[in-house]
Amino acid sequence: MSKYLKYIMIASLGLLLTNCTSSTYKIKKEGNNTVKKVPAWYMADIAENKACDKKRFGKSKNKQCIYGVGSAVSPSLELAIDKAKMIAKAEMADIIKGEMNKKIKIFVSELGNTQNKTIVNDVESALVNHIKDTPVRGYEVFAQEVTMTTSGYYRAWIGLRLPLGEFNKMYNYNIDSVVDAYKLKELAEKAYKDVEVEVVQQ
Repeated sequence: MSKYLKYIMIASLGLLLTNCTSSTYKIKKEGNNTVKKVPAWYMADIAENKACDKKRFGKSKNKQCIYGVGSAVSPSLELAIDKAKMIAKAEMADIIKGEMNKKIKIFVSELGNTQNKTIVNDVESALVNHIKDTPVRGYEVFAQEVTMTTSGYYRAWIGLRLPLGEFNKMYNYNIDSVVDAYKLKELAEKAYKDVEVEVVQQ
C-alpha cells in the first residue's frame, strides 16, 4: 500500500467520523445564574427571508409569516420544549386575535366634619388581554436551541412561524368538516332512518 493511499484513507476516515459526530446536538452550559446571551432571533432580530423560508424567485417570494418565540425552563428536556412552544403559540395567537380591555375604577370620598374635610381618592386601573379560540394550525419551527442552567435544568428557546394563506400546509384542510370517527356510525344510522321514513311515507 502506497504512502499516499494511506493518507487518503486516514483523511477519509476522519471525515467520516466528523460527519457522524455532527449529527448530534451539543447542549451549551450557561456560565452563571444570570443569562447574558440569548439567540438574536429571540430578541425579534429575525431575518425574515430565512425564518419564513422565502425564495428570491418563484411563487414563494411573496410568502408572509407571523412569528412567535418562547423560552421555558424545566428539569425535563421535553417539558421545557413543550412549555416554550406553548408560549410561542400564545404570542402568535395574540397577534392574530388578541383583544385588549381596560378597566378603571375611581372612588372619591369626603371625610371629616363640615369645617375640615378631606377628600380621599382610590383609583384602580387594570389591563386585560383576551385570546380566545384562535387557530394557529400549520405552524412550523424555524429556530430551536437548548442550554443547560447552572442548576442542571434545561432552558429551551423556540421560534415558530405561521405561514399565511396558501403557504400554510393546513390551507386546504378544514378541520370543521372532519367527521369524528366515533360519530360516523351514528350519522350513518340517522341517514338510513331518514331514508326509510321517506320510503314509508311515499
